[in-house]
Amino acid sequence: MNDYPSPAVPAVELEAVARSFGSRTVLEGVTLQVARGELFGLLGPSGSGKTTLIKLITGIDAADSGTVRLLGERMPKLSMFQRFGYLAQSDALYGELTAKENLQFFASLFGLSGTRRDERIRAAMGVVDLLEHLNKPVNAYSGGMKRRLSLAIALLHEPELLLLDEPTVGIDPVLRQSIWRELLAMRDRGTTLILTTHVMDEADKCDRIGLIREGRLTAVGSPSALKAQTGTDTIEDAFIALGGGARA
Repeated sequence: MNDYPSPAVPAVELEAVARSFGSRTVLEGVTLQVARGELFGLLGPSGSGKTTLIKLITGIDAADSGTVRLLGERMPKLSMFQRFGYLAQSDALYGELTAKENLQFFASLFGLSGTRRDERIRAAMGVVDLLEHLNKPVNAYSGGMKRRLSLAIALLHEPELLLLDEPTVGIDPVLRQSIWRELLAMRDRGTTLILTTHVMDEADKCDRIGLIREGRLTAVGSPSALKAQTGTDTIEDAFIALGGGARA
């Protein structure tokens, strides 16, 4: 018997979520469901609330009002941290350690050890094309390499739910395509993925997109549905037509 929720239980369920910092309202009245096995994209201008929403889902931050449920459990809840993978906008790595030592440390937090740990380290580093740099100190990594290592850490324990905040920033186009092939393959194997992106062709790869503007979720739908709704040919034009502005 496992602890996985029924497929009928949404991977993520938000109900009237609000969050403010001082007098500034960052999120207001956000209600959303993300199904298990779905690839869901969050699209919005800088400062629209995307990163704050991801942090509320993971339990890193708490909502002022409303409810956040992840895999059927109300968040924040410490015991859920092994159930999901999270890639933040800022890389949280130990620069004085090698990449392998970083991965071994995070593997221990995820409960991985022995042969299984070693297999997952090699598999995750293979996805981000860093195997030959496994024993290099992270301080010697470029910015793009650090981003790729952070992604490998998020993939390490094969989580049920993967939350990625701008996962391909600073990654070259060829490797970006490779990473997206792996993300789509994970989706096809049943992993739920939620990501933020500023890249319109990435948004087009998502099953559904949520458009955020000034802390409010203004539209949710598949890329094709949003384009049909606005009579546009591209997701960028649909985004602008739905009040997203020129930047995403």
